[in-house]
Amino acid sequence: MTLLQLEGVSVRFGERAVVDAVDLAVAEHEIVCVLGPSGSGKSTLLRVVAGLQPVAGGRVLLGGADQAAVPVHRRGVGLMFQDHQLFPHRDVGGNVAFGLRMRGASKESSEARVAELLELVGLPGAQGRAVASLSGGEQQRVALARALAPSPRLLMLDEPLGQLDRGLRERLVVELQGLFSRLGTTVLAVTHDQGEAFALADRVVVMRDGRIAQAGTPLEVWQRPASEFVARFLGFENVVPAVVSGGVVSTPWGKVAAPAGAVEGDCRVLIRPAGVVLVPEAGGLGCEVVSRTFRGTHVALLLRPEVGPVLEAECDLAGAPAVGDRVEVGFAPAEVVVLPGE
Repeated sequence: MTLLQLEGVSVRFGERAVVDAVDLAVAEHEIVCVLGPSGSGKSTLLRVVAGLQPVAGGRVLLGGADQAAVPVHRRGVGLMFQDHQLFPHRDVGGNVAFGLRMRGASKESSEARVAELLELVGLPGAQGRAVASLSGGEQQRVALARALAPSPRLLMLDEPLGQLDRGLRERLVVELQGLFSRLGTTVLAVTHDQGEAFALADRVVVMRDGRIAQAGTPLEVWQRPASEFVARFLGFENVVPAVVSGGVVSTPWGKVAAPAGAVEGDCRVLIRPAGVVLVPEAGGLGCEVVSRTFRGTHVALLLRPEVGPVLEAECDLAGAPAVGDRVEVGFAPAEVVVLPGE
């Protein structure tokens, strides 16, 4: 069942359309992450749903009800900002209980709810701690507990982990995914970090210039980017002009079998780094290793081929070539994606 429905939502700042005729549906208990570069309109979209940003056109519906005349405090949504915006003059318990008091909850019920939520976010018994004494990760947990306290029907997160170091972000995003699944929370989050979004979301939405460039499950978007923009935003650099003809893709690096369903003619093609495979000498395209970077589970290589632009490749840790080595590469057809036009 759909909880949030955006129908042709537009926001204009002067002559510029910051959000341009966006249609989006979020189902109950679904986690949707909106991705995009700075200025793509993702945070403005969140403010529209919260009621903090008026629209130039379109409708926002929650539970099927048009929210045009519904003030912020009556929409039943929770919003957690990147900088947490905790009240420095209140202790942890006072911060978490703030929304409950605004709704007239009794002291006893508020205390019970605060204790329950602090346990849930991994800060049991922290009610009396000062906000200034908390680490960044602890502040993030308190902000999340405060947003969840009034039991919002929709929880919205604006770059929730953006100020934390990578190791802490990676741990917390796993915790958040598990927490939301247990609670059955409906979540709409915005982030510029694709790893964060792909780990957290049931569905990701990539925005560009105020419009949705692609929406789908993390696997769908990763495996089949809808355009060169999406592919490059996801970090893929092996994107080149090509021609599909007779079941073959002709690229600046040579020919490779075309994926099933590829439309013949001029196109742009993506070859994932995992599809650039080292082959025995004289068995493929000759390249020089320009750089190599250790990535934990593999080595990322930057190659300068004899023909065509530079190539990104991946290889196993064992036997990775050194900078300056000459190697031969071939292309795995399963890692070739013919991209639709922009």
